[in-house]
Amino acid sequence: MEYKIKDEGLQESGLKSIKWAEVHMPVLTNIRKDFEKSKPLADLKIGACLHVTKETAVLINTLTAGGAEIALCGSNPLSTQDDVAAALSKTGVHVYAWRGQTNEEYYWCLKQVSQYAPYITLDDGADLVSLLHTEEKKLIENVIGGTEETTSGVIRLRAMATSKKLRYPIIAVNDAYTKYLFDNRYGTGQSTIDGILRATSLLIAGKVFVVGGYGWGGRGIATRARGMGANVIVSEIDPIRALEAVMDGFRVMPITEAAKIGDIFVTATGDVGVITKKEMQLMKNGAILANSGHFNIEVKVNELESISTSKELVRPNVEEYTLKNGNKLYLLAEGRLVNLGAAEGHPCEVMMMSFANQALCAEYIAKEGHSLDKKVHRVPEEIDKKVAQMALESMGIQIDALTEEQIKYLKSWETGT
Repeated sequence: MEYKIKDEGLQESGLKSIKWAEVHMPVLTNIRKDFEKSKPLADLKIGACLHVTKETAVLINTLTAGGAEIALCGSNPLSTQDDVAAALSKTGVHVYAWRGQTNEEYYWCLKQVSQYAPYITLDDGADLVSLLHTEEKKLIENVIGGTEETTSGVIRLRAMATSKKLRYPIIAVNDAYTKYLFDNRYGTGQSTIDGILRATSLLIAGKVFVVGGYGWGGRGIATRARGMGANVIVSEIDPIRALEAVMDGFRVMPITEAAKIGDIFVTATGDVGVITKKEMQLMKNGAILANSGHFNIEVKVNELESISTSKELVRPNVEEYTLKNGNKLYLLAEGRLVNLGAAEGHPCEVMMMSFANQALCAEYIAKEGHSLDKKVHRVPEEIDKKVAQMALESMGIQIDALTEEQIKYLKSWETGT
């Protein structure tokens, strides 16, 4: 089967969405022009497990322009934009993705991608890498290297590397400065609020808004919620990050305390069990639960169901749970990524930098992958800085350069007071 999508009739709509994204992703379109000339990925098969969005389509088309054959599946059952999947299927991409997959369908799609025996993997959450290391071990010998897009995936891959289980090198795109300082902070911040608003259509101003985790994603969410008038509380386990949140002007307290007064709760930690039935039973009637971490493990949905007498879909992406104590809690997007489950994910402009890193790292792996150690690597500094420079140029912004005197001073130690 060359591809499997929900509706081929959505192709025209998908092409329009991709065109809109391309206009707002000039760095990636400039890389595509270079790739069309140099063909750095000629004859290479790339297996990708990414959110199938209009922005991802711009990346896929860039890699295709570089000569690659692409097999793509979605990295979350709710994040696929079906019109984009339809458009990609008509351009020679082997795409296996549709919104609303069951768990079995999700892993079926992963296996379809693995069967193309990719030389390079692009992952968002490390599910494809995990599959190749467990059920499809025979295919690993083909793999030169891979990339990982998100914090949750990097956590998994570092655990694999530490336990000596990782069998090919991975470049942690998530750890590039031009990724996490912008994608995680500005992208997650804006798109999470967007998802909550689309799902609920409620006012954020005046509400007590609880953010679980003050990493770069949590910072972005907290900042934007405050900007919309919310009274923001942060819960943390790291004393340094908690102190940062305090210094940034947020209230900080344990999640069990925040549970008693919060109106909206959003998790963004990359870890399991941030909100459990213990906290749910403390929440007031009408509280809203959402997750912005990659996996649906941060809000314990099974425990929510265990303390409920009924649930009902009251709006698209909003499930009303009636608890045994009589209170009602509202879960958004099944506890999956609310920014992609209930909205369209990050804005084009921020994904431009993340996916520019993906494209250039794929080129780097094609050239250098065989010489890299089997561990998780940072994005090469020259790629990170190149992406930043290209982004500035696309905005028409120029910056200063060091003078010869300044370069000399920075390399010396003699000059003092």
